[in-house]
Amino acid sequence: MAKAATAAAAAPLHSGLPDEIAIWEILVRLPPKSLLRCRAVCRAWRSATSARDFLLAHHARQPALPLACGLEDDGGSCYYLAAQHQPVARLAKAFYLCASCDGLLLLSKRNQLSICNPATRQYAPLPASSAFIPLGMYRHRPTGEYRILLYKEIGLPATDGQDACHIFALGSVQPPRSIGSLQEAEQLRFSGVPVPFRGNLHWHLNKHWYLQKYWYLPENHESRSNIIIVFDTTAERFREMCAPVVPDHHKLFEMDGMLGMSSFNNTWPIIDVWMMQEQDYESEVWTLKYRVELSNADLLLVQFGQFVDYWNVVVASCDGAVLVLVKFGKSILQFDIDGKLVSFHHKDLLVTQHRLKQTLVPHTFFPRLDGHSVNAWPFI
Repeated sequence: MAKAATAAAAAPLHSGLPDEIAIWEILVRLPPKSLLRCRAVCRAWRSATSARDFLLAHHARQPALPLACGLEDDGGSCYYLAAQHQPVARLAKAFYLCASCDGLLLLSKRNQLSICNPATRQYAPLPASSAFIPLGMYRHRPTGEYRILLYKEIGLPATDGQDACHIFALGSVQPPRSIGSLQEAEQLRFSGVPVPFRGNLHWHLNKHWYLQKYWYLPENHESRSNIIIVFDTTAERFREMCAPVVPDHHKLFEMDGMLGMSSFNNTWPIIDVWMMQEQDYESEVWTLKYRVELSNADLLLVQFGQFVDYWNVVVASCDGAVLVLVKFGKSILQFDIDGKLVSFHHKDLLVTQHRLKQTLVPHTFFPRLDGHSVNAWPFI
């Protein structure tokens, strides 16, 4: 707080308010686009809202909301905060969203990885080889580096199956570093977006991966289907934890400081929401928190079209309310925990499992990357 307050000390930000209120109760709560507009008011506002302590506090207050993606008429992609129907980035065509972390988006185009910050419109290609497939992105707390967890397919040159997992630090000139093998490494590619919680990344193993790849289910697939693979982002090691026993269609998520899992009940249209409190993390205790039965489901099918599939169901917290986002036809419908429809959005979007927590905090790795640009291609 001291740096932002010092920056504003030369001239009051608002004649009718103490700077402490203007900075730490009003400006810090604004979304990034609104805050950037406020910087144009005067030098004092720009200086106060550019201080690092202010930007860190501002980022901490931003909600982590699910992203939705839609195609533009020119073939480009537009990303929205799904719960707010708010566009956050328009990108040139052929970019695929691979991972997100602290307001950063990891993109892929023809197997070439790149990184961008939609709020600051910074972009840079990454030197990591196209032979690597990203599994997740995280901040390494001991060093403060942002790192990418990569998988190198077995059978490719210089890969014998014993070094399939690698780490690449953003801004580094070193090649990806091997951290050894994991039996389920390839399966993680097909197990959804990793969920960050308590400094770890989490994947719920998808037993249908075996069917997609090998067209059969191994004998131990049932015992492995209630397993969560955990990647400790500090020690950079894998381990396992138990998941609740749920039907096939399930997804992990993080919400309000809790690890969650949504699944379709055996009876449509019921969605069960399991939660794990932070204090229950070590003991791996799950609780059935909500059972959401979508009201008037048959009428929704008539009005909006067919339910798309279970990948287009997302549980999120927005403005203190728990919402269930479901795609029917070309519309995203939002339900409360009582199953009542509270809003809908007609634009044809794909709801992703990626979450965006917007940030204006400057990252030192961007200028170190060749091809770094601001407010230029691929942003539209």
